[in-house]
Amino acid sequence: MTTASRPDTATIALWFHALSDEARVQIVEMLSHKERCVCELEQVLGIAQSRLSFHLKVLKEAGLIGDRKEGRWMFYGLQRETLDQIAAYTRSVKP
Repeated sequence: MTTASRPDTATIALWFHALSDEARVQIVEMLSHKERCVCELEQVLGIAQSRLSFHLKVLKEAGLIGDRKEGRWMFYGLQRETLDQIAAYTRSVKP
């Protein structure tokens, strides 16, 4: 990753903040297999819908997940491009 293509430090901090919570890491793990609806995430994680909504908002604001609506259901999935950028960044700072 060149300096020109490196995201700004605020974006990098946002990524790591989003991944600094165990529940959010669990959500990312679950979404690494396939898209999931909120009801699925809520059931597997065993957390209240309001708390789950907060975690999804943090992950979405960091660009780690995206959503799509299908009928009355909201589905969430990983944003592969952002994950690729995080991987490239971590490789670039490796000693």
